[in-house]
Amino acid sequence: MSREERQLEARATTRRAILDAALELFLAHGYAEVSIRNIAAKVEYSPGAIYGYFASKDEIFFALAEEGYRQLGALEPADARPGDALDEVKAVAWRLYEFSKAQPQYFALVFLDRRVPRVSREYERFAFISEMRERVLEKVRQCIAAGVFPPTTHAEVALRLLWAPIFGIAALRLSDRLPDDLDADALVHDAIDTMVAGLKAGAPRQAQPTGGCEVRSVSPEVLSPAAATTTA
Repeated sequence: MSREERQLEARATTRRAILDAALELFLAHGYAEVSIRNIAAKVEYSPGAIYGYFASKDEIFFALAEEGYRQLGALEPADARPGDALDEVKAVAWRLYEFSKAQPQYFALVFLDRRVPRVSREYERFAFISEMRERVLEKVRQCIAAGVFPPTTHAEVALRLLWAPIFGIAALRLSDRLPDDLDADALVHDAIDTMVAGLKAGAPRQAQPTGGCEVRSVSPEVLSPAAATTTA
């Protein structure tokens, strides 16, 4: 291994240590309560050394958020073939829950901490999230076009309704607030089936965008239930 390769490896190792330390601190104390100085102390570096890797605390969060979102995207089968649109929508909802189980730390940081920075500030970096979400929205639209959901169904609203119980159950599970005798996996399956049944019956009548039309271009923020109360 050349000297340059050793330097690159050492830098990558240090960068990983900073991210791991930051993730642990963000989860333990909340993003807003952690400083660069805290992170530096955790990895036994000076604050100035941290800035040699990340320009700010926000930049550390964005690096962690990108890792989390990409791991969520990686749960999508690489060899997925077009199939029943409704089955695919339900599968996406289930994969979101699976992500909360497989990567609970990333799920908690990205989706549950309401004081983290808005990823829309780094729109190009997170454009892949909007692309992922648009693919799911298109499946919902196919369900509407095929008559699976009523023509009055708003795809954006339908997707939010399908994901809302997933976030809720995942949060309860991660915080150990579910009864010991309650199977969280079964509860998620029932929640998905219940929401689908409601959509088929035309249940959503009040939750409609004020603009009255569907927005095709969306911010990555809409994936997160904390987005509505997150400040830039």
